Amino acid sequence: MAIKFSEDLVPLTDLKTNPGRVVKHTTEVHRPVLLTNRGRGVAVVQSVSDYEKAEEERVFMRAVVAGLADLEAGHEFSLDEARIRLGLK
Repeated sequence: MAIKFSEDLVPLTDLKTNPGRVVKHTTEVHRPVLLTNRGRGVAVVQSVSDYEKAEEERVFMRAVVAGLADLEAGHEFSLDEARIRLGLK
């Protein structure tokens, strides 16, 4: 989901004059659009579905990192212990 600078940089004035085009672009290409003001990035526009997917991936990766840190610290449970803690048979 890398930004293609040749396609995904949009000046704020373009957003003001044609916001529908910018939103349509984000949903079609599944990349965020970087909004600029006087040549500097000021905001990012992204489709809701792409944002939700990216957020789910971030949450998952944080859980993986936390799990690996727990393993390194020696905080681990057997499968049977995990089942008991989770109330599974």
